[in-house]
Amino acid sequence: MSTLLYIFGGLLIVFTALPFIRNDFWTFRVFEYPRIQKLVLSLTWLGIWVVWGDRGNQVLWILAGAMTLNIGYLLFQILPFTFLGKKQVYKATMEDPDNNLKVMISNVYEDNDDYKGCLRVIRSNDPDLILLLETSHEWARQTSVLDQEYTFQVKVPIDNTYGMLLFSKFPLHEVSVNYLVEDEIPSISCQLELPSGQRVQIYAVHPTPPVPNENPRSTERDKELLLVADKAKNSELPVIVIGDLNDVAWSYTTELFLKMSELLDPRRGRGFYNTFHAKQPLLQFPLDHAFISADFKLKDLRKLDNYNSDHYPIFVHVQYEDQAEEEQEENQLDATAEDKEVAAEKKTADTD
Repeated sequence: MSTLLYIFGGLLIVFTALPFIRNDFWTFRVFEYPRIQKLVLSLTWLGIWVVWGDRGNQVLWILAGAMTLNIGYLLFQILPFTFLGKKQVYKATMEDPDNNLKVMISNVYEDNDDYKGCLRVIRSNDPDLILLLETSHEWARQTSVLDQEYTFQVKVPIDNTYGMLLFSKFPLHEVSVNYLVEDEIPSISCQLELPSGQRVQIYAVHPTPPVPNENPRSTERDKELLLVADKAKNSELPVIVIGDLNDVAWSYTTELFLKMSELLDPRRGRGFYNTFHAKQPLLQFPLDHAFISADFKLKDLRKLDNYNSDHYPIFVHVQYEDQAEEEQEENQLDATAEDKEVAAEKKTADTD
């Protein structure tokens, strides 16, 4: 039993410590994802030690102390995304239908052919703005029926798992498709006009993840996110950034993105809303996001039904309010001098 506790406990400590090394290689970045799982396993280890551990083994006592610190650290990282955490985005209490925006974000999984299931989820939730990711030319063809109701579209179908389809009921202006870091990885920028006439700057992104079969480094992902963060911060309009960011809500890079963009995460204080992997209940992470400027308050946030994709769709209903920025400005995360230095390095990093 002691040997098993040595190995199990040592690995858990290492897996928690690895993300502290600010290296872009995937072996360091990927262990930022399973913090919930590491917390559960750490609690399990401690329980096994309490019930069956050798009390006379000093090494196990030291490891138990380290595991207790590990649990405390993981709780510190995760609690902001539970109901115990402070809400970054306040609940909208007034009714202003002309300044409402309902957004659905869904990574469809390119090889998935349940097109009818996707359309069924869209129709049952009636979003105003839809972002479909991993959309091939076939996905573009099968979802073209939406064109009748969603009369404004930006379609970038690509058969490389990084295609994008954006559908909107509201007018879109200043539309551009950009390849900010990699030649085959698009992002979309546009201004959406609410019924009130208020324009909202939309950025839709889907950078590559730091995993061996996609990209062995997080360099490209981090660079794209921080370039978008600059655009969001400098925008004179309210901003919403949506997409599969291939990063968890609590990672260092996502927090750096929030600091540099001055955007807010409606998840904070409400829940994890794990969207990936839809078919592996024990390995689920919050990868699909909607980050919003302080100009918005939240009306609804929820995961939607899966339709044979590896991601759950996520639905975000926000409301633009004139006074919201003043009320929520203090909820923005502050960037330190070190944060700014790290962001500058990442934005100029060599991605060749």
